[in-house]
Formats: sequence, structure tokens, C-alpha cells
Amino acid sequence: MKRILIIFLLVISCLFGASAQELKCNVIVNSDQIKGTNKQVFITLQKAISDFINNRRWSEFQYTPTEKIECSFVIIISAQNANSYTASLQIQSRRPVFNSSYYTTLFNFKDENFNFDYLEMSQLEFTEGTFTSNLTAVLAYYSYLIVGYDCDSFAKMGGTPYFLKAESIVNSAQSQSEIGWKAFEKGDRNRYALINNLLDDNLKKYREFFYEYHRLGLDEMSSDVDKGTAVIANSIQVLRDVNRLRPSCVAITSFLETKTDELVNIFSKAPAKEKTDVYNLLMDINPSQSAKYEPILKN
Repeated sequence: MKRILIIFLLVISCLFGASAQELKCNVIVNSDQIKGTNKQVFITLQKAISDFINNRRWSEFQYTPTEKIECSFVIIISAQNANSYTASLQIQSRRPVFNSSYYTTLFNFKDENFNFDYLEMSQLEFTEGTFTSNLTAVLAYYSYLIVGYDCDSFAKMGGTPYFLKAESIVNSAQSQSEIGWKAFEKGDRNRYALINNLLDDNLKKYREFFYEYHRLGLDEMSSDVDKGTAVIANSIQVLRDVNRLRPSCVAITSFLETKTDELVNIFSKAPAKEKTDVYNLLMDINPSQSAKYEPILKN
């Protein structure tokens, strides 16, 4: 009987492991700015993108349905010319904090340069190492980033294999005419700059900070709030040092934009000295956002 139970559990595990991909992604295609056209194409596009992201394996890990990474892709279509589209893309991912009902946002990024071609009912194809289309290249790039950020939050430098896959897409896009893939294109807030930051040896300490913030800080707060808060406060000093080395790099500015409310919520309840120390560190890193950090001192 025990042997039968073990076999049954193994079968169930394999079934779930084979069918459950990493991402649980909510895809929204907003076409409100496009007037007087057939809206069915946008419904079809939304489903095609959702299927592409959610039904593809992005890592070698076996995820159960409850372990899937929750994320969202919001695409705002601003122009259409036959089968060509001009759009922006907002990507967000989150994970639960250990032993709590709280979810922390890991990645929140707006890509202003998401132009692509799409023929209704066509299959979305993607092959590693080959640039098939800008649509699937961008979707795959951010899917790998989401998995990479999630892994980095659980294991020090754990996201490297997936960041390397994203870098491979950037490299394959260098000979293409689509924007957002090249150094200093449209400023430094683009796909090239972001993955370059994440794999830069000079920014290795930023990724170590990212792990400490989440795994040793937030995840520990359910058992010891003061200890978890102290870990985050100390790690922000590392963030300050890295920022001085590479001022205003997109990986750090994106982190601060994502975490502003969370940092204020954590440290507004901290002891007076810790409040002041963290506030001063954040002001050193990002002085233009002083108004957003002031509630730390006021509460």
C-alpha cells in the first residue's frame, strides 16, 4: 500500500511538473488609442501573447501551480499601420514574502520602444539564438528577466543563467533595425542597458544586495521584524556604494522606483536612528526623489 502511494505521488508530481510552466502571467493589450479598426485582432493578439508566455518553459525547474511566478505584461498600442504596431510595454513581477500574505514586487519596468509586426492568427515563434521577430524576442527577453529576478531573490546570483539567455537575445538583435536593443539607443533606459547592468562585474554587489534585501531581509521579518529591518538597512549602504561606482544605472534606478513605497513602509516604523540613516542613504542614491522618502522621517 505504501509503495502504491509513493508511485501515485510520483506520477502526480511528474504530471504537474510537466504541465506547469514557470510564469503565471496576466496579459493586457490596450487598443483604446486606435479608433475605427477591427478590435478582434487585439483580442487575438492578447491571447497569442498570453499562450506564448504562459505555456512555454523558461527554465529547467519544475514549478507546481502554486509556485508559479506571478507577473503582468500590459501593452498599450499607440499606432497601427496594417500589420505593424507601435506600443509601450509595462512589465511587473512579484513573489510572496515567506510566511506572510504580503507580496513584494521584484521587477517593474516600462519599455517605451515596443514596435512589432503581427499577422492575426499567426503562430508566435521563438528559437534560442535566432532572432525570429521583434514581438517574440521582446516577450522572451522579459520572461527570462522575470525568472532571473525571481531566482536572484532566493539565491545569491541565482538568476545568472536566465540573464545570460536574455543577453543572448540582445546580441542576436544587434543586426536588426528594431529599436531598444542597442547601447545608448533612446538614452540608457533600454533592453541593452538593463541586461548589461545585471551582468556587469562592477555591479555584482548590487545583485548580492538584491538577494540580501529579499531573502535575508523581507523573508526574515515574519519571525524577527527588527532583525530583517536591520539587514535591509545595512544592505542599502552597499547599494549606495555601487551607485557611486555607476551613478544612475538603470538597474538601480528601476529597483528604487519599484521599492519606494515598500522602503517607506518598512522604515517609517523603524527606530529613529535607523530612519535617519536609511533616509540619508536613499537621498545620497536618489536625491531627486526626496519628497517620496520624507514620510520615513515623519511617521
